[in-house]
Amino acid sequence: MNRHLLYCRPGFERDCAEEALRHAPRAEILEAVENSGFVRLQGPARVDYATLIFARQCLRELGSVDALPERDRLTPILAALPDQPARFGALWLETPDTNDGKELSGFTRRFAPLLETALKSAGRLESNDRLPRLHLFFPDRQRVILAVSEPGRSAAWPMGISRQKMPPEAPSRSTLKLAEAFEVFLGDEAERLLKPGMTAVDLGAAPGGWTWQLIRRGIRVQAVDNGPLKGAVLGHPLVEHLRVDGFRHRPRRPVDWLVCDMVERPQRVAALMADWLIHGHARHTVFNLKLPMKKRVDTVYTALAELRATLDAAGLKYRLMAKQLYHDREEITVYLGKPSENKRR
Repeated sequence: MNRHLLYCRPGFERDCAEEALRHAPRAEILEAVENSGFVRLQGPARVDYATLIFARQCLRELGSVDALPERDRLTPILAALPDQPARFGALWLETPDTNDGKELSGFTRRFAPLLETALKSAGRLESNDRLPRLHLFFPDRQRVILAVSEPGRSAAWPMGISRQKMPPEAPSRSTLKLAEAFEVFLGDEAERLLKPGMTAVDLGAAPGGWTWQLIRRGIRVQAVDNGPLKGAVLGHPLVEHLRVDGFRHRPRRPVDWLVCDMVERPQRVAALMADWLIHGHARHTVFNLKLPMKKRVDTVYTALAELRATLDAAGLKYRLMAKQLYHDREEITVYLGKPSENKRR
């Protein structure tokens, strides 16, 4: 029986657990406390980080200590660590993405060097990005869950969070969502797929946060929105502001990128993205699907299933990835593109 530890956005534990059970229906939810920022499950099957939308990270548990002493936490943690895997390529000490979790960050920073020294002395820790990572997850000071992740089959950032720094020139914080999407979905391919001289359309552009992410890379943008653009985007030579209906607009020539952060029903937005790809208006898309208050997993999976069915019926080859990113709120972000333009990692 495998035990898995999933990190998620606080408040989405029920959605994270519901989605995990879709992929592992014989599993049992061990823990999914509201606003805790994590879910634990046990079952005969493994769950895959790449297929989960609401999980920021997916780890296989190795053990736990439920009553850590105040003075010597190191000894029981080392005793709880199994013999396999024999070696680890990295050590990450993590906490929930909550206010209580943030208060533990000082403790984890102080404790990490002690554990690192002990593991190196035992020959179990070395700097090697091909070896599995060891995760120590502290829900609180008295409890730790030991877990492991495999590079390439898990999130590449501590706590599963690709943190972005707010650029002072950007007109809104929404710019961070697109910056994170490019890092999460494109990875090492970002430089090849986001080149100066490319073209893009930004639907629902105002005030210009997503447009800014494109023009900073030298990409020419049609910013489509009846609302005003602001800041560095307003009047920029790479930006053409069109006050037209985002659902009706189509470019005269195909563009490299379509990005969309419009507030609309998920199924309608997904259908619009399919139309752009099928008719060759864009090669790559990044878009948000806004979530309802209830039945969020059902809504997302229905929208994506209809999107796939439409693309499949058109005989289109594509690559589709979806995640609730760190900078998302009541939404998920989706990448949809043609695989010939985006090599699999």
